[in-house]
Amino acid sequence: MSVTPRAPKRIAVHGAAGRMGVRIMQLIRDDPRAQLVAAIDRPGHPAIGKDVAALTGGPDWGVPLTDDIAAIDSAQVVIDFSTPAGTIAVAGRAESHGIAVVIGTTGLEPEDKEKLSEFAESIPLLASPNVSRAVNVLIALVKQATQLLPDADIEIVERHHKFKKDAPSGTALRLAEIVADGIRVGPEAYAHGREGITGERPPGQIGLHALRTGDNPGEHTVVFGLMGECIELSHRALNRDGFARGAVDCAVWLAGRPAGNYTMNDMLGI
Repeated sequence: MSVTPRAPKRIAVHGAAGRMGVRIMQLIRDDPRAQLVAAIDRPGHPAIGKDVAALTGGPDWGVPLTDDIAAIDSAQVVIDFSTPAGTIAVAGRAESHGIAVVIGTTGLEPEDKEKLSEFAESIPLLASPNVSRAVNVLIALVKQATQLLPDADIEIVERHHKFKKDAPSGTALRLAEIVADGIRVGPEAYAHGREGITGERPPGQIGLHALRTGDNPGEHTVVFGLMGECIELSHRALNRDGFARGAVDCAVWLAGRPAGNYTMNDMLGI
């Protein structure tokens, strides 16, 4: 019996001219599950009005880069890697048109997250500081290790390229949240680097250290230190493909689902 192939999901990319946006579009081009129908970026970008092939290489797509978020209206799902203000704007447009949203933008404030939760009452929405499948496995392992070693001295070290605008990274903060929940402390326990005469490390402190160097796409290590031994759990991105593929996988998975505030755990079945 023949199986009728499913129609590809119609995807819009917001923040399309950025490093992540370009790689996401390149992967969509080669993915039979997906079809690029819109590409949006900031007003004034020099490629506005040109076919996105000017960014991705290869033959023309028939999809011009635009600064008008109304271009998402023909999509089933939007992938957003932009700025917090841009994220809220595009998610609001998506909410008013019943379009699913995958958000990988970092630096969102609590009020931004609250607004996204409101949108998720009407549309399927997945917001994660890191949509890499392997990173989210790391998060699950860190949660388990924290439960098993609640008395460990836990430090988080992240390394990214010198162009990254926020620190610590959204992924590092998510790891810190997981640890904090496990040992029942709040953000007041975070130590963002150390300087001077700090005294002994207090119990329950969570160290966060951000390195910015070269073109590093991202590394995260969580150290569980005990007297006489330690465990380190790490993820290293060799390029942006893990994040970009994860975003496309999320978009294909999310399109057509009921309204709700979804997580990477939902997508991965963790």
